[in-house]
Amino acid sequence: MSRYTYLGPAGTFTEAALAPLLKSGDSSEPAANVTAALESVRNGQSDYALVPIENSVEGVVARTLDELAMGQPLMIIGEEVLQVSFALMVKAGRSKKEIKRLATHPHAEAQCREYIAKHLPHAEVVLTNSTAAGAESVSKGDADGAIAAEVAAKHYGLEVIERNIGDREGAVTRFVVISKLGEIPALTGHDRTSLAIFIAADHSGALLEILTEFAVRGVNLTFIQSRPTGGELGQYHFIVDVEGHILEERVGDTLKALHRICAEVRFLGSYPRADKITPTSTTGMTDRAFKSAEQWLSTIRSGKQG
Repeated sequence: MSRYTYLGPAGTFTEAALAPLLKSGDSSEPAANVTAALESVRNGQSDYALVPIENSVEGVVARTLDELAMGQPLMIIGEEVLQVSFALMVKAGRSKKEIKRLATHPHAEAQCREYIAKHLPHAEVVLTNSTAAGAESVSKGDADGAIAAEVAAKHYGLEVIERNIGDREGAVTRFVVISKLGEIPALTGHDRTSLAIFIAADHSGALLEILTEFAVRGVNLTFIQSRPTGGELGQYHFIVDVEGHILEERVGDTLKALHRICAEVRFLGSYPRADKITPTSTTGMTDRAFKSAEQWLSTIRSGKQG
């Protein structure tokens, strides 16, 4: 039996992404925000947290990145990808014309901006911690309408008056499963490794030095984002996702090289990719090639071969 915490309240896209992970006997509790969800894992109130990390339209969820990079160390052990579809909802019997205050999450607002400008140009947009929180505010009378997942209407007794109002079809959000530090998920052959990388000293070519360590070992980056460290203005660290698993030779060798040249490298996890894409590699960058080269060097160092 496992205890999960997710970005709440009930009726969020995060809750929908969590549903396939739950097994018989598991429990789940909503959290007010990403920080609270991750703190529940840190303090032992839950075994796992599920939080959004990236959206195909709006980009990164900055709070998730910052919590993983700067807070007490945690580890990503899995991911889920969910296609998101937004609905406009009100209290039963209300119409679109009556919406003066529209509540929703910033990412949802960004993905429905054209719709809002065209259909609700005079509505005040009230930003909330989650789409479900926007729906909840309508149920409490604090807003006239909300943009949220359709399931939120059922949770809060609202009426959906328009569906699929997003500006772009096919938008997806990636969520990550977070645990305390512990056993790393097994190598599957379609894995992703996440890192937080802190530059030792800001200088010309500092980022290039980091990227070169990946490139020369054939490790493909799938994501890179700079974030402020919270210290002096202009100080940044980088969140990086790469193809492969820390148990693979080329990924492990890259991490060793980064450890030598960076102020800090925080390992955020190696875990199966939701899309099950297999990393690409050239002949000289396979695990077999790395192990063969290591054996060759050991032979020379032993004096058995000139």
